[in-house]
Amino acid sequence: MLSGKQIVLIISGGIAAYKSLDLIRRLKERGARVIPVMTGGAQEFITPLAVGALSAETVFTDLFDRQAEHDVGHIRLARDHDLILVAPATANLMAKMAHGIADDLATAILLATDKPVLAAPAMNPKMWDNEATKRNRAILKTRGIVFCGPAAGEMAERGEAGTGRMSEPLEIVAAAEAVLRDTALKAGDLPLAGKHVLITSGPTHEPIDPVRYIANRSSGKQGHALARAAWEAGARVTLVSGPVTLPDPAHVSVIHVESAAAMLRAVEASLPADIAIMAAAVADWRVAAEGKEKIKKDGSGRPPALELAENPDILATVGHHRNLRPRLLIGFAAETQNLLDNARSKLERKKADWIVANDVSPQTGIMGGDANTVRLVSRDGVEDWPELGKAEVARRIIARAAAALSD
Repeated sequence: MLSGKQIVLIISGGIAAYKSLDLIRRLKERGARVIPVMTGGAQEFITPLAVGALSAETVFTDLFDRQAEHDVGHIRLARDHDLILVAPATANLMAKMAHGIADDLATAILLATDKPVLAAPAMNPKMWDNEATKRNRAILKTRGIVFCGPAAGEMAERGEAGTGRMSEPLEIVAAAEAVLRDTALKAGDLPLAGKHVLITSGPTHEPIDPVRYIANRSSGKQGHALARAAWEAGARVTLVSGPVTLPDPAHVSVIHVESAAAMLRAVEASLPADIAIMAAAVADWRVAAEGKEKIKKDGSGRPPALELAENPDILATVGHHRNLRPRLLIGFAAETQNLLDNARSKLERKKADWIVANDVSPQTGIMGGDANTVRLVSRDGVEDWPELGKAEVARRIIARAAAALSD
């Protein structure tokens, strides 16, 4: 959502201004251009030199800068970019925003802009709870200003704690992405707007006894990347995730499950969907009778006998669903041999529309890694993709899925 976007970052005068340096870095990591504007108060806490070094941009500080204002520069800053981000937003700046005061460059930009504005407040808890600040906040919300935070915790002042800490940079980044996505949705620019995408991700754990289970090496990285890409494309996303160590994707409805049976129940409960992508590496087998206590060695040297039962096939269940089969059903085939034969067989047997096939032999590093080499199998043939990062694979799959729905 941030790649190629231009963000005007207004930094006002509070101790939380130091966090804006990391915020610039996080925004740039995601491909955004950050144009900094600093108030006089902000320059008491951090320097334009530091801000300019991190942003690699001119730092704007003065409404009456002769060079910047020769072509009404504050209007250009207000209008020629994608988002105005105020971090930190002090009580003083919020008051000026609410009452239309434009006595410096930052407030002139905020009064003149027709772009979305995101504010990350930061102030002493007593200031945040003051009735004047509450009124100003309410006024700004009615004007469409979006707020991120503040958070609760210890303040810079000794012995002070409560709500007033500026949100952490990654939280502000996530909020900026959400604002830009909402703007694109309203403009009708996102291909999956109004669609529901259901995705499974990660492994399943099939219990043997209270402390052991059958599983596989899936990390969930590809499924989680797909959930993120579907949200970026405008969809409402439901992610059914097996046990992973990844954080939940922001803005996505996540259902956590352990076993294949639980994943199937969650998938069926989440239907209908326009697109279903079954990216989870579901265990084919479970122990027929789970031990109620930890299975102990008996000294004989013989392992206990474990009777296995076949797990439900989630992709086939959805593919053969009489009433709630999605318009587009995508499965995954993770194989170590006969990749295309197995993928084509799965396509037919399970009534999928596409199979994303990949060789997960140990030497490929795909299972658990950050890259993937995909062969997209459909009834029209096989399409070979080069090795790509899993985020890029996800974006390509979602773009193809959106195009397929629009045909």
